[in-house]
Amino acid sequence: MSGIRLENVTKMYGNEIVLQNLNLEIPSGKFFALLGPSGCGKTTILRLIAGFEQVDSGSIYIEGQNITSLSSNKRRVNTVFQNYALFPHLNVFGNVAYSLTVQSLPKDHIEERVMRVLKTVNLDKHAHKAIAQLSGGQQQRVALARSIINEPRVLLLDEPLAALDQNLKEKMLVELIDLQDTLKTTFIYVTHDQNEALTVADQMAIMNLDGQIEQIGTPKEVYEFPKSSFVASFVGSTNLVKGALKQQGSDWNIDVDGLGSFGVAADTQKSWVHDNASVVMSLRPEKIYITKKGMSGFSNMVRGEVTAIIYHGRSTQYIISVNGKFKIQVFEQNDEHFPKEVINYDDMVNLYWKKEDALILER
Repeated sequence: MSGIRLENVTKMYGNEIVLQNLNLEIPSGKFFALLGPSGCGKTTILRLIAGFEQVDSGSIYIEGQNITSLSSNKRRVNTVFQNYALFPHLNVFGNVAYSLTVQSLPKDHIEERVMRVLKTVNLDKHAHKAIAQLSGGQQQRVALARSIINEPRVLLLDEPLAALDQNLKEKMLVELIDLQDTLKTTFIYVTHDQNEALTVADQMAIMNLDGQIEQIGTPKEVYEFPKSSFVASFVGSTNLVKGALKQQGSDWNIDVDGLGSFGVAADTQKSWVHDNASVVMSLRPEKIYITKKGMSGFSNMVRGEVTAIIYHGRSTQYIISVNGKFKIQVFEQNDEHFPKEVINYDDMVNLYWKKEDALILER
């Protein structure tokens, strides 16, 4: 089972090129996320796979079959939209059974399949409720049930949780993971929300505003080892500073004008890694230790003034001004009710980090 493959796909709307010579492989039976800013072509990719739009050039394959010219109803691809698109005049059972009913299947066969699917999404006890009686999360599960009733090869999810509040969204993300694990169907999840993509995906692709794929990998690979400044800044938060790479024996430093010289992790296998190369350092805020005291065992340190404190519940975000020129953000985990060291506005603090956590990216 080779999954889904887009080969040299180009799509235009009028004179605007949305996708140009796009190549993408999505493994079969995985939860795959397409992540990128609004307008980068994520939804267009879904519509091309579903058959709602036709490519201007290139080919699309599902499990080795060329489906480029195949009509949408023959692709065994279903879509869950952001607005769910449920029928308000039908109850839960009627919405899920609709596609089977139009096929004129036997009633007992329809009932058995519908109830089995409703049980899968924990709605079997709500089968005869009106859509208006359901919560947002329950309506979303009805949309999911209706999409999987015909056992599609691929399920496309176009920002399906956008209308839900944060608590319900987190709950539904877990339910989506469980559902995909049960069905073993290929899920393609489109979102511009990095947290959603990091939560659900086995693999993810990061797209830029030019409709090009910057990186594909597991959530951990993409987050911990971004291949570009765009990926580093779009997936999670990071501190990006420009500087010159300096080699000192087997070690590498980055010299940042006005900030200092810092040890970094440099991959010498990359052609652009050489002495005096202009590079960008990416340093995740949670990799930085913040304290008013001294600490040992760290390769790098700068001192600055606290200019902002933002409480997020699980963590606290600090904005530190260094030399009045650089703003460095730090995330500190709130793992104690009463921390031993309290940091306030205008405090002078030391920031420490390991050279292994300071990644070098091509400028």
